[in-house]
Amino acid sequence: MSRIYFDNAATTPLSATVLQEMMPFLTENFGNPSSIHADGRKARTAIEQARKTVATYLNASVGELFFTSSGSESNNMVIKRAATDLGVSRLITTKIEHHCVLHSAETAAREQALTLIYLSVDAHGRISLHELEQHLQQAEAEGEKVLISLMHLNNEIGTAHDLVKISALSRQYNAYFHCDAVQSFGKYPIDMQQTPLDFLTASAHKFHGPKGVGLLYINSDLTLKPFIDGGAQERNMRGGTENVPGIVGFAAALHEATTQMAARKSHITALKQYFIEQLKSTFSDIEFNGDVANENSAYHIVSLSFAPSMRADMLIFNLDIAGISASGGSACSSGVENASHVLAETNPDSTRRTARFSFAHYNTRQEIDYLIQKLTEIVGN
Repeated sequence: MSRIYFDNAATTPLSATVLQEMMPFLTENFGNPSSIHADGRKARTAIEQARKTVATYLNASVGELFFTSSGSESNNMVIKRAATDLGVSRLITTKIEHHCVLHSAETAAREQALTLIYLSVDAHGRISLHELEQHLQQAEAEGEKVLISLMHLNNEIGTAHDLVKISALSRQYNAYFHCDAVQSFGKYPIDMQQTPLDFLTASAHKFHGPKGVGLLYINSDLTLKPFIDGGAQERNMRGGTENVPGIVGFAAALHEATTQMAARKSHITALKQYFIEQLKSTFSDIEFNGDVANENSAYHIVSLSFAPSMRADMLIFNLDIAGISASGGSACSSGVENASHVLAETNPDSTRRTARFSFAHYNTRQEIDYLIQKLTEIVGN
């Protein structure tokens, strides 16, 4: 059997259709979108058409959307500019966010005197809305401006935050709400009119688009200054020549994802359920990380753990040898499999060995069966 890819939460394979849409802008349509001649206008038109595609998906205005290099850049911009441009003095988040949020928050706290407030999380990675409301009430009473920064779906364990309720609380207490939607964008419908957000970030390579292109949504009621200076690109919001092929690919991948959203979700959900059933029937000592039983949990992520043993300690390495790509957690540590900061918060005393498997619509039951076979050979049952 050829290699099996079960690490789609880290990145996804580029859709062949998306590549086809990108190719003309990698070859003959290479004009600079800031140029006024015909080649430049063609590139500019492609960017603005892509923006319209994203705006339709989000039910937002094209003027609220800005293309960036990544979700990490978008998250950095929101957190670091909120203090200087919006008067934010308190940031409410959790310790299980992506590192680009956590490290940006730490930098803002150090350099801009931003007060960091970490919400507690339970063993499944869920926050308490009551605790969040208490912090918002306190900030309002003390005249402090707050930014709430929470991811929609946790990239390691798949636990979902309730965007509707958090949005309602942010509106009630005049706080700003930033949602890192990198893991959910293109997989779930997101409607800015039904669930108002102040900021949202996404990245194309998580839904079968190209690497190197992200998105930042900024509510039209708000104004941030550029994070990257240098030119008038992105309506004066991001200096630097736009990544035209990447932006075209972003929109093409999103269009494909939205038109196939129901079918993809059904297929991947069935794979996840089948995988969990096979795990439970095969292994006597297996535990799941995150809110796996909740229907709102990410349908494409399964994080599980085995009791510590010599074989379990080398699980990801041995799966790789067997031709299976999986991970122990986040893929944003420069190729180093570090201890999970997420699991350190949700299950700090555990000595178990974790693996994360994340699926796409390309995966099959036959691949799941092969994975179960190899897991049995590696860790026993």
